[in-house]
Amino acid sequence: MKAGPDIAMIAALVGDPARSNMLTALMTGRALTASELAHQAGVTPQTASSHLSKLEAGGLVEQEKQGRHRYFRLSDPDVAAVLEGLEGLAARAGHMRVRTGPKDPALRHARVCYDHLAGDLGVQMLDSMKRQRWLRQRKQDIELTAEGQRFLTDTLQISADALAHPRRPLCRACLDWSERRHHLAGTLGAAILTRFSELKWATRDAAPGSRVVNFTRNGEKRFAALFGEA
Repeated sequence: MKAGPDIAMIAALVGDPARSNMLTALMTGRALTASELAHQAGVTPQTASSHLSKLEAGGLVEQEKQGRHRYFRLSDPDVAAVLEGLEGLAARAGHMRVRTGPKDPALRHARVCYDHLAGDLGVQMLDSMKRQRWLRQRKQDIELTAEGQRFLTDTLQISADALAHPRRPLCRACLDWSERRHHLAGTLGAAILTRFSELKWATRDAAPGSRVVNFTRNGEKRFAALFGEA
């Protein structure tokens, strides 16, 4: 047996359909109860508990107790990045779920990817920020420019200095599963989506497991003014 990270163990955890549904539901960035995750996975509470124990032992989720309830969330942004990458790979290879519904176009238009904006608007935002020289990208590496720092401070009232994190990059390219192009992740991507919410430009769908981000009419206008396509 070769030494090194055990990819097979992680793949086995993610590869089970019920567990993959639970992990996808947690891509909202919210903590969900075991009952909510059982509903998302289409399994009984007892089966969900067994799956969650395995995911927790494997380091993919963590739990928090509050009163009589246990809430589960992804253990780290890296887990979300791997899941989004797998969704992109599945989409490229043609392994798509056949069930679609009225929220499918909304999910492709704007959704949360753990804690940052994904979908058509997420890709559009990153493209615009590069075009306006607020960001520089070379393959997976994204760098915030001096012009970008001024934009964040003057326009969005976000301090780049306050976004430093010991285990997470400021900027990172995340491959978008629906657009097959990159959107902006990292602490900056998270801060921008949070700012959109604070400004009441966008709200996240309140349904458990929903990743849809709904922009208000004013939010769409303000977003287009800042990040409109060339």
